[in-house]
Amino acid sequence: MNSFYIKLISLISKLPIIYYKIIFAVTAAVIISSFKFDLIEFYLFDLRTTIKAELGLAKINDSKIVLIYLNSKTIEKHNGSPSFSTHKLFIDKLAKLKKSQIIYNFRLEAKQFVEIKGTYEDKAEFSKYAKNLEQLYFLTEDMALKGQEKELQLNIPLQHLKMKSAPTTKDNKFNSKNNISRRIILNYEEQTLLHHEIARLYNSEIKDINKIQGKFEHISTQQVYISFHPQNSFATYNFDDILEDKIPPELLENKIILVGMQTKQHIEDHVATPYSYETADLITTTELHANMIQTLINNDAPKKTPQSVNFLITLLISILTVYVALTIKPSKGIAILLSTFIGFGLMATLLLALFDIWINMAQPFMAIFLCYYFFIPYRLILENRRSWEYLQKNKLLHEVEELKTNFISMMSHDLKTPIARIQGMTEVILKDEVMLSDVQHEAVDTIKASSDDLLKFINSILQYGRIESQGVELRKQSKDINQLLQDVIKKHEFLARVKKIKITTELEPLFPVQVDADLIKQVFSNLIENAIKYSFEDTTMMVKSREEGDKVLVEIIDNGMGIPEADLPHIFMKFYRSHGVKTSTIKGTGLGLYLAHYFVKLHKGEIQVRSEAQKGSTFTIVLPLNS
Repeated sequence: MNSFYIKLISLISKLPIIYYKIIFAVTAAVIISSFKFDLIEFYLFDLRTTIKAELGLAKINDSKIVLIYLNSKTIEKHNGSPSFSTHKLFIDKLAKLKKSQIIYNFRLEAKQFVEIKGTYEDKAEFSKYAKNLEQLYFLTEDMALKGQEKELQLNIPLQHLKMKSAPTTKDNKFNSKNNISRRIILNYEEQTLLHHEIARLYNSEIKDINKIQGKFEHISTQQVYISFHPQNSFATYNFDDILEDKIPPELLENKIILVGMQTKQHIEDHVATPYSYETADLITTTELHANMIQTLINNDAPKKTPQSVNFLITLLISILTVYVALTIKPSKGIAILLSTFIGFGLMATLLLALFDIWINMAQPFMAIFLCYYFFIPYRLILENRRSWEYLQKNKLLHEVEELKTNFISMMSHDLKTPIARIQGMTEVILKDEVMLSDVQHEAVDTIKASSDDLLKFINSILQYGRIESQGVELRKQSKDINQLLQDVIKKHEFLARVKKIKITTELEPLFPVQVDADLIKQVFSNLIENAIKYSFEDTTMMVKSREEGDKVLVEIIDNGMGIPEADLPHIFMKFYRSHGVKTSTIKGTGLGLYLAHYFVKLHKGEIQVRSEAQKGSTFTIVLPLNS
């Protein structure tokens, strides 16, 4: 068993880093998806519902529901609550309407109507009258078990009233626990409740409960969420307007008429909805029932996406967040995650507003928040460790560079003295009157040439060391570039004659230029010497100068071995020599072009090169006239 775990750990340790990120993201998604975050989710649902209304997408085009209220003016006019006999007269007027359903929504206490007053005889007569009206219903919050429906009946003498279960819900025990009414209970113990029973009279499609959109199981019941409409979306009339025949009958025919109280005397008559959290904005339970029935008639209840879809969305956002947190720069990463946050929020809002699709937002949002703030400290630890490693490496490199510079400087200075002695001795021998044999003379010439090459190499190294450690300070003077070129060419004429190379010039008259003469002469010297060294024998090289606008251009053109195209981007790097040159017998330090490029850049100029293998090269020095 131990060997199995060792092999497993070894296998995991060999996985690419991308797999670690995916494993982290999947683990985070699984953990986040195991929590419901109902309070956040329902708050976001309410927010989307409110946005839907503000966009004008929650309007009712042709509602089958009207509301009739008994308000404070009604109570004042009747010197209290209207009696049962008054209600009998009211219902009699509504009962004459064609195809209308009348639903009474009044509070009950001890199985008696609280808001309706009257004698025992008035109650008995009202009960007997209502018994024969099939379209008249009385709501109750109570639900009875199957076979015990008689328990819903009111006490004598109101036992003939047709009581129907139409419970309202408040999320105060399950889900978000914030006392908001959001759900419709469709059935209980296989009994159809009032909202579904009434709604299917106006939408035959939902007679089959399985065809109701957004249906879900909850505590032995089948329920849907309410598709809320803005407050006061339903046509509303006053109780006395009906009694006095002030409302045209055609406005009430073929309607569901909900009758209720609107006195704000009892808090129980009002409920909170996604639109109305505050007490002052609560809607009546009568309007809540209207929203519930209208949702079923329209069959547009919000349908929640399956858990598998919610998990997939959470997983994808977790992967994105982990990738951003561990890989991308914080500023750019925050922009990406903020765009994802806003984009996903807009998408979820539009899906609910346009298609009644409810995508969970809480878990994806929590995935962004938790993954980012969990993995950012981990990344900071990695970055801090990497920075420390870089710091140590940089410190070590700095020390090595300093040692190298000191070593080069020390060795170069120590070598210059013996080389100077060798050069002095060779000159003494060559000037001595004692005749040397041809072999001896050739040996002395070789010693002199070798010491000259070594001295050039040491001077280049020393110059490079000064640049690396201290830089170079320009000492500008007004100089004639053509004169500097002629001085350098004259210095290299002997070397050119040895290789039978002819140096030609085309020097246009130039204005004096502010330059450091020593450095610019070294630039020309390095380039002309290279042109001679790498040119074939019996060839011609050209040196040109001219003015173009506010610049001076110097071209050094040879007919030599050229530079391979692959080497051109690297030739100005220090110690760089192309492969073809390194395999040849031509000696060099790899510093000549580096120093030339560096000195020209100090003068705010540039060096350009065109070259073709075996056909020669053209180096162009561009210097500003005014710098």
